[in-house]
Amino acid sequence: MVASLVRFAVRRSLNDTRHIRVVKRRHARGLVADVYRQVERDFRMLAPPVALHSAAPRTLAASWMVLRETLLAHGVADRASKEAVATGVSMANSCPYCEDVHSMTLDGIADAAGRSDPDAIIGWARASATATVPPPFPPEPASELIGVAVAFHYYNRMVNVFLRESPFPAHVPESAKPRARRVLGGVLRPSASGGPRPGASLNLLPAAPLPDDLCWARPNAVVADAFARAYAATEAAGARSVPRSVRDLVRDRLSTWEGQAPGISRSWVHEAVAELAAADRPAGSLALAIALASYQVDEGLVDAFRRTAPGDDTLVELAAWASMTAARRVSTWLAVASPDCV
Repeated sequence: MVASLVRFAVRRSLNDTRHIRVVKRRHARGLVADVYRQVERDFRMLAPPVALHSAAPRTLAASWMVLRETLLAHGVADRASKEAVATGVSMANSCPYCEDVHSMTLDGIADAAGRSDPDAIIGWARASATATVPPPFPPEPASELIGVAVAFHYYNRMVNVFLRESPFPAHVPESAKPRARRVLGGVLRPSASGGPRPGASLNLLPAAPLPDDLCWARPNAVVADAFARAYAATEAAGARSVPRSVRDLVRDRLSTWEGQAPGISRSWVHEAVAELAAADRPAGSLALAIALASYQVDEGLVDAFRRTAPGDDTLVELAAWASMTAARRVSTWLAVASPDCV
C-alpha cells in the first residue's frame, strides 16, 4: 500500500513540471504511448524525467533509449555501480532531483556492498565531469558505465530546466519525506533477474550510423546502437528547432570547454550571443545556458525563447539538443576509460 502511494505521489509530480505540459498517460497515442508502456514496465512507474519529453515524441524515444539500455538493462555492470555513476554525475551537475532519486535507489540495493565500490565510482563520476580521471573499474563494464554517465549528463540538464528539486510533489510534508525516500528506493530497486532484457527499446527509432565519438560504446553492440539512434534523432530535433547560427555557436563554445562552470552571473551568456542576429539571441541564450550551466536557467530565459517559438515541442527539442550536445562533449574525456578509444 505504501509503495503504491509513493508511486502515485511521484506520478502526481508530473503536474509540477515547469514550462511545458506533459502528455497524460490516458491521452498518450502512437510513439508516446509505446514509450510510456516500456517505461512503466521497466521502471515500474512513469518516471517524470522521461515523461517531460512527451511533447516531442522522437526526442522522448531517444531519451528513454539511452536510459534504458545503460542504467536498467541487464548487462556486465551491476546496478549498484550504475546507480553510483548516476549519483556522482548528478552531484557534479547540481541536479538535486536526480541525486535524490539515484542515491535513494543505491541505498535500496541490499547487495551493493561487495560487488563494487560505490563510493569510489561516485567519486570518479563526480570528478570526471571536469577532468580525465582513471576509472575505478575494469574494462569489461566500461561501455555500460560510461553510457550511464553520458545519459545523466544529458538528463541532469533536462531535469534542471523542467522539473523541481524534489521527486515528490510540493504538497508532501518534509516530515514524510524520509520514509517516502526509503520506500521509493525499494520500489526502484532492480529485480533479482538483474534487469530487463537489453535491446527492447531499439525498435522505437530507426537505425543510424555509429559516429566517431561513440568509440567507447563499440564493445557493447546494444549500447552503441541505442546511442547512435538517439544521437541521430536529437540532431534531427536540433535541425528543426534550433537556428543554425545557434547550433554553430554552441558547438564552437563546447569545442574548447572542459567542464568548468562559466561563473555565478549570466554575463557570459549575453556576451556570447552578441554576435547572433537579434532574432536568434533568445534561442542562443537558452541553449548555451542549458549546455554549460543548466542550473542557471530561469523563467526569463525560457519566456524570452517562448516569445519567438511558442510550442512545447520546439522548447523540448532545443533543450534536448543542447543537453545532448554537451553530454557528447563530456563523453570525449570519459572515453579514456575505454580501450577502444585509445
